[in-house]
Amino acid sequence: MRRWCLLAGGILGACLAQENSIKVDVNVVNVLCTVSDKRGALVTDLKKEDFEVLENGRRQQVRYFARDTDLPLTVALLVDLSGSVRSVIDREKDAAGRFFEGVLRPTDQAMLLGFSSTLMLWQDFTPSVEALKDALGRMHAVPFKGLPGLDQSMPGTLLYDAIYQTANTKLIDVPGRKVIVIISDGLDNGSVMHINEAIDTVQATNAVVYGICYASGFSGCEFLKQIAEPTGGRAFEMSRKASLAQIFAMIQDELRSQYALGYVPENAARDGSFRRLQVKVARKDLRVRARKGYFALRENGK
Repeated sequence: MRRWCLLAGGILGACLAQENSIKVDVNVVNVLCTVSDKRGALVTDLKKEDFEVLENGRRQQVRYFARDTDLPLTVALLVDLSGSVRSVIDREKDAAGRFFEGVLRPTDQAMLLGFSSTLMLWQDFTPSVEALKDALGRMHAVPFKGLPGLDQSMPGTLLYDAIYQTANTKLIDVPGRKVIVIISDGLDNGSVMHINEAIDTVQATNAVVYGICYASGFSGCEFLKQIAEPTGGRAFEMSRKASLAQIFAMIQDELRSQYALGYVPENAARDGSFRRLQVKVARKDLRVRARKGYFALRENGK
């Protein structure tokens, strides 16, 4: 049985200062959020005074705030290359390339990972859109090699392992905004990690997850929703009314409309506990999406 170490660092070492500059303060909890009205339209004109942040039910003082943030963005695109999903991706690689073109700025970076019965890093972090598009063009399913242990199921789609490994080995120490975009039917078969372990590890990195679900006959779209919503993201379902290109455009709009909030928690204990977060706005007709919690640092800084 493979064993991986779960890091539980939920507080970033960098936060957004009042004038959109980077300030080092390990005690600051950073929360990214998007706000929409009843029709789903993004609201981008709110001020710091409009927000209220609660940690374990206790109001916190918002000390740092930015609207339409220009913090560096790191994107991890995880692509399911198994079964029927693979055929969809083969037809939609151009849409993924256009997403990278539209969302990445010179200070941003992205990576591309494919998963089926194994994990394959097709392109490590790079600011180069051309390198990412080239990787998309080369991406294909990797045949399974070797047999699993006696206590393991036959691998098929290592969705949870892909999420866990990306968060734990690629995103955990990256500052700024972090986003994981997953294209899959949501079904996992053979992962060592459980869905809850994948969610906890993503929350420890303060990454926002967007799931793009290809609804097959045995769709697991609900699983992508379970992964995305605790992080402040959401899951979309590809259909004739919502193509991959259209969904990428909606994600792109949200990334350009985020608010960045930062606060120093009243509970200064470094006990590694999970702290529940709730972000509210003064206007009752608005909806806020933000991560549902974070893991406090421990005394050893992890």
